Amino acid sequence: MSDLIVIIYPTEAKAEEVRERLFALQKEYLIKLGDAVIATKNDAGKIKLNQLMNTTAAGAVSGSFWGLLIGVLFLNPLLGVAVGAASGALGGALSDFGINDAFMKELSANLQPGNAALFALVQEMTADKVLKEISGFGGVVLKTSLDESKEQVLRDALQKASASA
Repeated sequence: MSDLIVIIYPTEAKAEEVRERLFALQKEYLIKLGDAVIATKNDAGKIKLNQLMNTTAAGAVSGSFWGLLIGVLFLNPLLGVAVGAASGALGGALSDFGINDAFMKELSANLQPGNAALFALVQEMTADKVLKEISGFGGVVLKTSLDESKEQVLRDALQKASASA
């Protein structure tokens, strides 16, 4: 079962730095991430999600390939590519992988402009080693699906780092 962890950082750059550290830890097999998204709120109140994969672009590429293949079969490859790309982009835009976008936007509505929230969907982790690596970045826990004792350990470690900074 996956656990959701949402931590608020003072800047998008700091959240990106933590996300990159999590990716490095994933290469060391200390954590397995299902998704890692950074949400920011601009001065106008609009929420922007910085996701790992652009599903619209991926859908357009996949649709173009299949459209070309079908177009060649019916002797009209250009029309096939155009229709395939359009339908693939539409399908990609409507699909959602990992953490639900609407949930992230709703939770990020409370962010102060300029702050960033790191949403991490953790499938597996060696908790003590990962916590040691990310606690130095500070941050404030917004929400988790961890049990209360694990959540409190996370809050204490991040708070200790924020207080010393």
